[in-house]
Amino acid sequence: MTAEQISVFAIIIFAMAMFVWNRVRYDLVGLMALLLAVLTGVVPASHAFEGFGHAAVITVAAVLIISQALQNSGLVDKLVVLLAGTRKSPTLQVAAGSGIAAILSSVMNNVGALALMLPVALRNAYKAGRSPSIVLIPLSFASLLGGLVTLIGTPPNIVISGFRESQTGKPFAMFDFAPVGLAVAAAGLVYLATIGWRLLPERIAVEGEDDNLFHVEHYTLESNVPEGSPLAGMRVRELENKFDREISVVAIIRQGVRRLAPRAIEKVRPGDVLILQGDPGLIQPLADGKQLGSLGHQVEGEKDLESEDVEVIEAVVLPNSPIEGKSMRQYRIHDRLGVNLLALARQGRQPTARLKNIRFKTGDVLLLQGEKAAMADALSTLGCLRLASRTISEDIPTGKIWLSTGIFGAAIAAAAFGLVTVPIAFMAAVLLLVLTDTISLAEMYDAIEWPVILLLGTLIPIGEALQHTGGTELIANGLVSVAGDVPMWGIIAMVLAVSMWLSDFVHNTPTAILMAPIAMGIASGLNANPDAFLMAVAVGAASPYLTPIGHQSNTLVMGPGGYKFQDYTRVGLPLQVIILIVAVPMIMWVWPPL
Repeated sequence: MTAEQISVFAIIIFAMAMFVWNRVRYDLVGLMALLLAVLTGVVPASHAFEGFGHAAVITVAAVLIISQALQNSGLVDKLVVLLAGTRKSPTLQVAAGSGIAAILSSVMNNVGALALMLPVALRNAYKAGRSPSIVLIPLSFASLLGGLVTLIGTPPNIVISGFRESQTGKPFAMFDFAPVGLAVAAAGLVYLATIGWRLLPERIAVEGEDDNLFHVEHYTLESNVPEGSPLAGMRVRELENKFDREISVVAIIRQGVRRLAPRAIEKVRPGDVLILQGDPGLIQPLADGKQLGSLGHQVEGEKDLESEDVEVIEAVVLPNSPIEGKSMRQYRIHDRLGVNLLALARQGRQPTARLKNIRFKTGDVLLLQGEKAAMADALSTLGCLRLASRTISEDIPTGKIWLSTGIFGAAIAAAAFGLVTVPIAFMAAVLLLVLTDTISLAEMYDAIEWPVILLLGTLIPIGEALQHTGGTELIANGLVSVAGDVPMWGIIAMVLAVSMWLSDFVHNTPTAILMAPIAMGIASGLNANPDAFLMAVAVGAASPYLTPIGHQSNTLVMGPGGYKFQDYTRVGLPLQVIILIVAVPMIMWVWPPL
């Protein structure tokens, strides 16, 4: 083993260990690994950032933008309307919700598809008096299964296609993944709808019909500021600090005009009516006639806290969010961003009104109030993902839907018929979507998951270094010699299983980047068709079902579903076995190795 091979193996082992440890964000791990590779000479400094110009990076960015444009058009709302009436039985609800999630994720970002379907699934579960615990893991898994069907359905497919192009001069086409992907997705969806949901415990008890996760009205009250009140003249920030951030001013009614989400520097005046959110036990003593007047009626709910300019939204705390491990008091959400935290739901339980000391965790669902114009920037700063509205409109204009789907369909057709490459077709689609105002420039940049882009750009040179140093040939020859008389289908199953296991603990993108050259080396050692082994890597890398950390979709349902780590293994292990049983013979048939 050469010094270069030792260096590249050490860097890869270090990166894998950091991914599993999960205490440092994956994009930073990728950057550390790339810098180590440059410092050790494994990657020449002149080639260090060539990964950012790779076709896979451009394609992933374009797919994320197109996904946002499809959401803006109302197409997703039209599809979700189809779920009406499916809450009659858990089997029907899981089948319908998972089916639509899979269809959406075949042409858009997995997390985006899940974010749209998650609040709908929650609403239907609560209205049916059914625990959301039995529907959310199937929904997450379905969003991953749908990604197997097309080139753009999941980043591993894009990475594998790019690697094939670099080795053979020809990438996989748009629907080359469909024969194997459709078979696997169909088998997985049938399992989830018939058996999978039955393996899940009811982690969250639901009593009766209820589609409100937060019940803001239970602890949001109105009161007036009398003449001579010591609170008059205080700024909103000062008033909230007076009570150690246990009480928030979510609205001021002044001369009949409701001022929602007042700024921290707004002064309270005599005669103002305040809408206060917090522990009723703390608000009650203020109503002494001197500080505040008698407490008025409770607000009816979120609708009393919204206007044309102010909205109340639900958002999920993403993995590696900057607020993870911090409290509302530490991060000063209102002072810094002008956003009020109205409520927090963790693992589906009713939240406490005392929010100041609660440290945020990945998967927490937050109810936020703020100005519509500033909400997108606030969510980006907080590292939170906005959930789609629980209320789906059936009266949706079709003009934008036809425009966005037409542009997207034309891009797919152009790529499928080989008129242009996939990156060119999709970037042209992005340009047309922006020019037709289907998506704004600000939304376009916000739609891109920059940590994923950074991860791809930093790890691609390391994957190439593994191949150029002879590391992949060394691993491949070792595996071929160990395999001995193992039949070809057994070796393909081994490649698929190893890729699948790695993706359970490591992000699926680095799994695809590192396993692709190894699969190519194995095929070369066996004088076999490399496409069969590359397809095995594609399916395996996109199938992280054993843990909540293998994919963001799995992480995002953990809080709302109240899941424990073992719940994923309970449902995911049989699913991975089914994938092996279905995928291997399909690969052998569609992509014969010999």
